[in-house]
Amino acid sequence: MKHSLLIVFLFVASFAIGQTSYKVPEFYQIKKLEATPVKDQAMTGTCWCFSTTSLLESDELRSQKKEFDLSEMFVVRNIYIEKARNYILRGGKAQFGEGGLSHDMIRATALYGAVPESEYSGLVNGEQKYNHSKLYAELQQYLDNVLKKQPIAADWMDAYVKILDQYLGVPPAEFSYNGKKYTPLTFAKEVLKFNAKDYISLTSFTHVPYYEPFILQVPDNFSNGSFYNLPLNQLLEVIKTAVEKSYTVAWDADVSNKGFMQGLGLALNFDNTTSYKKEEVNPDVKEAEYNAIIRQQLYENLTTQDDHLMHIVGVEKSKDGKTFFIVKNSWGKIGPFEGYIHVSEAYMAINTISIVVPKAALSKEMWVKLKL
Repeated sequence: MKHSLLIVFLFVASFAIGQTSYKVPEFYQIKKLEATPVKDQAMTGTCWCFSTTSLLESDELRSQKKEFDLSEMFVVRNIYIEKARNYILRGGKAQFGEGGLSHDMIRATALYGAVPESEYSGLVNGEQKYNHSKLYAELQQYLDNVLKKQPIAADWMDAYVKILDQYLGVPPAEFSYNGKKYTPLTFAKEVLKFNAKDYISLTSFTHVPYYEPFILQVPDNFSNGSFYNLPLNQLLEVIKTAVEKSYTVAWDADVSNKGFMQGLGLALNFDNTTSYKKEEVNPDVKEAEYNAIIRQQLYENLTTQDDHLMHIVGVEKSKDGKTFFIVKNSWGKIGPFEGYIHVSEAYMAINTISIVVPKAALSKEMWVKLKL
């Protein structure tokens, strides 16, 4: 996600400038689902993996009543391999970067499996925080050098994997869990009971037919994943229904606007003319109008982009009855809610790029509409 690292620093800085005049908001009628502890993606553009891994961990808490701490970097490593093949086969005319989408994590788990964090942290040489700036730069330079000499060498991937080994460590081919040996694939299948077909990708735009799948046109969709298209009100209803049925949701959104205030624990839909002092911000301040037409315009003029992915784990109400979504971020325990942010329905409606949700969370009516 191209903006995510800058945004982390901006909001850390804004939160550090005193909070004495800001009243932490209160919410009511709260339904908050179980989630694993907040993590910190640090200096990486891997929010897509942290958010979707958190989704899978919540699914395990719901279905098996077990808490798993799964390795994000095992997935990131494997997706870098997928990206490299795509980049080479497309002659360098393809997206290659740190970003991705939730379906990439789902696909990687299906293809390569999963491992516990304790078996593969992705931190080497005593590192305590992730920083992939050098890793990404070296991988990009290597691939561009490979493309300079054609036909491409048959063993080009070998040196590429060595770079991943250097920066992330060598992943385990086999490991022990509760006294039994597993490979990453058998762990995902037998322990996590993971099935990629249990998940569905959804979005809402007006330039394609509703209730049909299409390839979402955002840069980080390097794998050309398909998303079912829904009317805006129905996309929002899917999220609410999912939470009501005790399922959480992976959320891809634009956060590069003044309404996303991690340091204050709120995301509100402000227009360009709205200006509030910090002490005036609260869940019930006036927000800008939203509808599908405005949403489409912001998408097509590239104002709304897929900056960042997070994890929706609940729904609640403000004092005046406005709907908010409880969202787990992956920037560490920033803000008054220690890493969580409360997102208004208006903000979600305008700034959502896509969601991934378990199919079981959909209503019977939605199953029929999508011909599932």
